[in-house]
Amino acid sequence: MTEYGRGQGSEPWHPADPLYGDAGWEGQQAHVGRQAAYGGQPQQQYPQQPQHDEWGQEQQPGYGQQQYQYYDQQGQQYAGQEQQYAGQGHQQYAAQGQPQYTQGSWDATGTHGHVPYAADPGDPYGQQAVAYGGEQPDYYGTPDAYPPPQPPGRRRPEAEPKPEADPETDWDPGPDQGEHAFFSGDDDDDDDEFDADPKGRRGRGKAVKGGKGAKKKRRSGCACMVVVLVFGGGLGGVGYFGYKFYQNRFGAPADYAGAGNGEEVTVAIPKGAGGWEIGQKLKDAGVVESAAAFVSALQANPKGKSLQDGVYTLEKQMSAASAVELMLSPKSRSNLIIAEGLRNTAVYGLIDKRLGVAKGTTAGIAKKDYKRLGLPAWALNHANLKDPLEGFLYPSSYAVTKEQKPEAVLKNMVSQATAKYQELGVEKKAKDLGLDSPWQLLTVASLVQAEGTSHDDFRKMAEVVYNRLKPDNPQTYGRLEFDSTYNYVKNQSKIDLSIAELRKYNNPYNTYYVKGLPPGPISNPGEEALAGALDPTGDGWYYFISMDGKTSKFTKTLADHEKLVNEWNASRNKH
Repeated sequence: MTEYGRGQGSEPWHPADPLYGDAGWEGQQAHVGRQAAYGGQPQQQYPQQPQHDEWGQEQQPGYGQQQYQYYDQQGQQYAGQEQQYAGQGHQQYAAQGQPQYTQGSWDATGTHGHVPYAADPGDPYGQQAVAYGGEQPDYYGTPDAYPPPQPPGRRRPEAEPKPEADPETDWDPGPDQGEHAFFSGDDDDDDDEFDADPKGRRGRGKAVKGGKGAKKKRRSGCACMVVVLVFGGGLGGVGYFGYKFYQNRFGAPADYAGAGNGEEVTVAIPKGAGGWEIGQKLKDAGVVESAAAFVSALQANPKGKSLQDGVYTLEKQMSAASAVELMLSPKSRSNLIIAEGLRNTAVYGLIDKRLGVAKGTTAGIAKKDYKRLGLPAWALNHANLKDPLEGFLYPSSYAVTKEQKPEAVLKNMVSQATAKYQELGVEKKAKDLGLDSPWQLLTVASLVQAEGTSHDDFRKMAEVVYNRLKPDNPQTYGRLEFDSTYNYVKNQSKIDLSIAELRKYNNPYNTYYVKGLPPGPISNPGEEALAGALDPTGDGWYYFISMDGKTSKFTKTLADHEKLVNEWNASRNKH
């Protein structure tokens, strides 16, 4: 036990202990010779409290004034004061009715002599003699002194210290201004576990805050609202996505009603695009409400599989069925159409007009950047060419919108031509036909396209070219003598040309002036002209003439050809 509870020590003696001596042996000894402790100096008085049953039947005086009786071995009674013994933790032992011991051995009365306690060398006060009379200091008479110890049954838990004020602002947060338990991380379960015995021993188990009257901590309404919103939002999100999943898998796809709102829009459908890709492009352009609705309508239409790539002029907010029906109609098509046999100069003009750019813009880009537009290696580095891209703006239908650039349109055409030439195998078949390169084969096909009028003409026209190219042929001796080559140089399409005029014009493309093929193609041949150039007839044709502009007549000798020319001139004079 500590000196009147001043420090941590052992537990005080229990009243049931036979050596407990506050009231004599077993509480039966009378108090004799009371005198003031500590030399009669004034002490702080504490009111007497009623004793419990375990303390005996009679009232006990307050601490600090109780006197204890001692008896020696002869039965003499001495009134003694509490004696201080120096020991570890400044322990003070009061004489509580225990027998006195004599030093060494037991005496004749059966009691042992009193043995004084040795001083603790670690106690600075242990060597001082116990003061009597007025020299004894009062340890409890000052305002800051500790109160006298209480019996275990009357002890109360110490009050919690109040929060200290902020030294800078002198602001006391108060009991309700601190951090809430919900945000401080404390577990509410800990607050609910109150000690069943608030009078229990200090230092054992959990410390009790506020005793039995302490209220449980409660979570704030704001925190609860946050939890409700989080869980509510989660449930709402799950419900929404679940509904969307059900609609996508099992519900009817979203679709507009009617044939559109009158606002026109142009949509380009790339080559090879499937139904879903087309539907997605229409949805992005605002034509249909969902790609799924368009796919469903396309599959339901018997002609749906015939839908082609190209540019379509449609309206916004159309039902999927209406969009499919309009796209299958020719009036919705607004592609850029490149016809077979067109020269590049005509194609450049069409591109300028479709893109809405200044005249000559596309031609300038083609002349400057032709090497970066995707030409194959065999089409590069040829001398005396009027246009390096001639023959590579493949005749077809192109989806061209105003948002595109001339370079993109030209690249698309060159790419399509290159793919077609590779598909036909022009590189390999050129050698089989006695030509030096696929470039010459493409030039032959352009001549066939320029001079022929039908599919049947193309094969015969190709034979005429190959026969005239032979240097030792007895009809032309290696000259082609095609009016179309002269017209290409002049960028014209005349048919009334004199032989004298044709023979005196010095130009690499003028086949009346030079032998052999021109430097390059003179037009953009179509697939049928290419097929004719790859598979010419073998009938020995050298000459041809178109009598009505729709069909041609072929002959093997110059005499037969002159007869047809005279016949044609006679028909013209009649009109």
